[in-house]
Amino acid sequence: MEENQEILFAQTLESVRKLARRQGNRVTGQQVREAFGALNLSEEQLGMVLDYLRQRKVAVVEGESGDALSLNQLSDGEELSEAETDYLEEYKRQLAGSDEISEGEKEALTLSAMAGESDAQQRLIHLYLPKVVDIARLYAGQGVFLEDLIGEGNVALSMGVTMLGCLENAREAEGTLMKMVMDAMEEHITENEQEQDRDRRILDKVNKVAEKAKELAKELRRKVTVEELAAESGMSEKAIRDAMRMSGFAIEDLEGR
Repeated sequence: MEENQEILFAQTLESVRKLARRQGNRVTGQQVREAFGALNLSEEQLGMVLDYLRQRKVAVVEGESGDALSLNQLSDGEELSEAETDYLEEYKRQLAGSDEISEGEKEALTLSAMAGESDAQQRLIHLYLPKVVDIARLYAGQGVFLEDLIGEGNVALSMGVTMLGCLENAREAEGTLMKMVMDAMEEHITENEQEQDRDRRILDKVNKVAEKAKELAKELRRKVTVEELAAESGMSEKAIRDAMRMSGFAIEDLEGR
C-alpha cells in the first residue's frame, strides 16, 4: 500500500469508527464496504478491517442501515468472569424498577431536562441507566473491570443530562448521551492501557538492571555499586539509579540508594 493510500486507509478507518459510535457502537458490513470502496481492498484486507473493528468492540452486522439496528442485535462482547457476572446480575436487579415510558413521554421528559429542570434530568438519568449497562457489556474484556466501565458511563450520563440545553431538538438527546457514555468508557480503557504500558516499561528497566547486577555480583562474589555496574554494563548511572528507585531499592545485588 502506497503512502497516500495508507493515509487514506487510516482516515477511512477512523471515519468508520466515528460512524459506529454514532450508531451505538455498531456498523453494517455494507457501510464498511462502501466506506473503503475507493481503496479497492481485497476480501482478505476487508476481512482484516472487520476483525479490527470487532476487536475494538464495534459490532459488525449485516443490513443496509445501521440506524435500524438495536442493542439486541449486538455482540455480547467478551466472556465475563464469574465475579463480573454476579455483579452484573445484582446491578440489573437494582435497576429493575427503571421507568418504562412511551416515546411521547420520553420526549416531554427530555424537553424538560433540556430546559434545566433538575427532577426531569434525574429521571432521565434513571431511564438510561440500563443502556449504560448494555454498552459497558460491549466493552468488556479489554483489561478493565465491568464495574468501572459502568461507573464511568454513569458519570458521563449524569454530566450529559445537564448539557442537553445546547441541542436543537429532543430527538438528538439519546444519541448524544450514549456517545458521551461510550467516549468515557473508551477514554478509561485507553488510560488503563497507557498505565499498563508504563508499568511494563518500568518493569523492563528494573529487570534489565537487576539481571546485569546479578551477573556482575556473581562474577565479583559480592554486591556491586552503581558505578561498577555502569562501567561494566554500559548503562548510565542515572538509568541504574532510576531503576533502583522504581523497584523501591529492592534490587538485592546492588549497594546503596
